[in-house]
Amino acid sequence: MDIQSKSDWDKVVDVLVVGSGAGGLVTALAASQNHADVLIIEKAERWGGTSATSGGGIWIPGSHLAAQTGFEDDLDDAFTYIRALSADNVPDENIRAYIDNAAPMLRWLTDNTGVRYAPMPYPDYHAENEGGSPTGFRTHLPLDFDGRKLGKHARTQRVSSPAANLFGYLNWSFEETHILLHRSKGWLTGLMRSMARYWFDLPFRLTSRKDRRLTLGNALTGALREALDRRSVPLWLNSPMSDLVMDGNRIAGAVVSHEGRTMRIGARKGVVLAAGGFDKNQDMRDRHMELYTSSQLSGGVSSNTGDSIRAGSRVGAKTMNLQSAWAAPVFHVPGEDRGRLSTIERALPGCIMVNQSGERYMNEASSYHIAGQTMARREREHGDASPSWMVFDRKFRHKYPMGPLLPLVPDRLQSRAVRKIMKKGDTVEDLARNMGVDADRLSATIARFNTHAAQGEDPDFNRGEATYDKMYGDPANTPNPCLRPLSEGPFYAMPIYPGDIGTNGGLVTDDKARVMGEDDTPIPGLYAVGNNAASSMGESYPGAGVTLGPAMTFGYIAARDLTGSNE
Repeated sequence: MDIQSKSDWDKVVDVLVVGSGAGGLVTALAASQNHADVLIIEKAERWGGTSATSGGGIWIPGSHLAAQTGFEDDLDDAFTYIRALSADNVPDENIRAYIDNAAPMLRWLTDNTGVRYAPMPYPDYHAENEGGSPTGFRTHLPLDFDGRKLGKHARTQRVSSPAANLFGYLNWSFEETHILLHRSKGWLTGLMRSMARYWFDLPFRLTSRKDRRLTLGNALTGALREALDRRSVPLWLNSPMSDLVMDGNRIAGAVVSHEGRTMRIGARKGVVLAAGGFDKNQDMRDRHMELYTSSQLSGGVSSNTGDSIRAGSRVGAKTMNLQSAWAAPVFHVPGEDRGRLSTIERALPGCIMVNQSGERYMNEASSYHIAGQTMARREREHGDASPSWMVFDRKFRHKYPMGPLLPLVPDRLQSRAVRKIMKKGDTVEDLARNMGVDADRLSATIARFNTHAAQGEDPDFNRGEATYDKMYGDPANTPNPCLRPLSEGPFYAMPIYPGDIGTNGGLVTDDKARVMGEDDTPIPGLYAVGNNAASSMGESYPGAGVTLGPAMTFGYIAARDLTGSNE
């Protein structure tokens, strides 16, 4: 088969990128800059993937941006930190490739696109471990991006997650979240300004609910798409890949459905799989995932059904760690197609998490991955953690959000779906009956918690002691920002489940993102990044941004390798 000839193909490009999340967009951009003819195909009707719905954070050790803050990082420390947390079957070379290329990728990105990041004083999730950073500045968050620069493409960008916007439509930044959460000075003025900007985005507002002030994952993917548009790189929507095409032992292209017909697209230099994991494929979960069994509770987007992982397997690719996911506690609102990640609420003072017997079993303020793992293992071993319950008092209810339950908004004005799952009682005993848990046990659990919380202590689970715990606590609450007795009725409870924000096992790749065959040698012409590939983090979650950080870094590495360029 002559890949140079169009006679066997409906279209021939240098590089075919499957998937339009951040990993795929960076791959396409880097390959295009290295003079490759690139095509991106996206299965769904909207582009951006799970990346667009995420916080957009990336974990980048030793970045030039962090250095500008005075943070002196050591890449050997970062390697030591990741290596100890990652799975034994992840090669040192893969971890090293990420650590060594992450900062160059970010510098290249900021030099060549409108993507702008800021390093954050965001501690690593296991900052106390060797090589961990308790002061942060490895996690970087995207700055806002003006979605008007996208023109017509703004309408087809995937909207942010319900957990990452306000009222289901208003995008907000990490900083704004904290200002609103703690009602810092100027919070109401800032909120009114944001709402006015949204509603007076005319005439666009008359035909779309999309907020064109892009933040978080929308800002990242929006800036990447704008850079690709400037390079005239096409992105086809509603174009799923069904199979890879081989020429001998090499991947020569793919079979793609586009505009009502089946097309064979040739790729002279290679195919890069960047289409996410199998978050929403219940059959694959049933076969591979013992802990994270529910596709409905996953925070991944509905198009993540593992198509590319299965296509890779059919051409002899090796898979690894398919049992693994980016674990997370999630709220599930009836009628929504995904779980809502719980990040901040669990660390705030005045709440606890209990199982179906009304007993605590974990440090509620731990990182969402550790909390999700703990919940999933508890459910497997005892069958009483799905759902668990977030229990809180009147003061918490008035001051803070609890997942979809908004503060200041009266109970009767919450959405019908939220009111359906919310439980309430004038006393702890009343609440317990409405929850269906043992009233005596719940009362005893709260009494014990309250006794110690009044002193700022948690001898059972050490909540509020770790650097990470304190980050999401309320600094105005002393002596421990994460602990306060539950003392003011009425009392409330919201169900919370062991879920995930995506699967992270997949195709085995090497340090150049090349997909490995069953004989442990690269399959020529085939690459995988993001959740299509088995994560170099193994089953761990070392810090905020270790999902997108590797996806973008290995996309950058893949593009340089397949184009043979060091630019």
